[in-house]
Amino acid sequence: MRLEPGAQADPQVDVIAIDGRPLPATEASSYVLLHKPRGYLCSVSDPGGRPIVLDLLRGRGPRLFPVGRLDYDAEGLLLLTNDGELTNRLLHPRYEIPRVYEAEVEGRVIPRDLERWRRGVTLSDGPAVPSAVTILHAGPRTTRLRLTFGEGRNREVKRYCKALGHPVLRLVRVQLGPLHLGSLRVGESRPLTDAELSALRRLRAPDPSPIMRQLLTGPHQELL
Repeated sequence: MRLEPGAQADPQVDVIAIDGRPLPATEASSYVLLHKPRGYLCSVSDPGGRPIVLDLLRGRGPRLFPVGRLDYDAEGLLLLTNDGELTNRLLHPRYEIPRVYEAEVEGRVIPRDLERWRRGVTLSDGPAVPSAVTILHAGPRTTRLRLTFGEGRNREVKRYCKALGHPVLRLVRVQLGPLHLGSLRVGESRPLTDAELSALRRLRAPDPSPIMRQLLTGPHQELL
């Protein structure tokens, strides 16, 4: 028994206890990529009894938490983990982790409109400027766009599109940093590969752009 200040313990050998009660073992970090469907909350519980994303995970593993949020009616890539340090890095706006979405919007958007889309708009919580916007398909009544943003603000994609006169009908997140949704089916999940996890851990914060400097001084929420 070692009680002196500064004593070090080896968790592989020593039993650490307080008042005779052993401390619980630290859970191993776990990382799961989920294709979130519509109609699920990015939460660990809901007083109203609505479905939550944890309902979609099979098996009894460690308790996981969603990294950020997708709206109840949005779908696509969602990372779940119990790694708090990585979660904080992915959510902090200073890292400008790219979030790529495919959005079906009302109305027809044609190539000459893209300059206006790329200039961005000013929302109630500051400017919203995508790092990329492309047209995937333009129909007579709707348009499918791919949009990339470098921060996750409250319903940013939907508010941005609506401000440009094209409300969102369907929204799917297809990429978060180095993670891609790929062919993962709606409602299915899989563990991250070693390569994906290594890529996440290599992420470094870039020098903030003027817009990001402004955002870093204001409120930040990871929602769509």
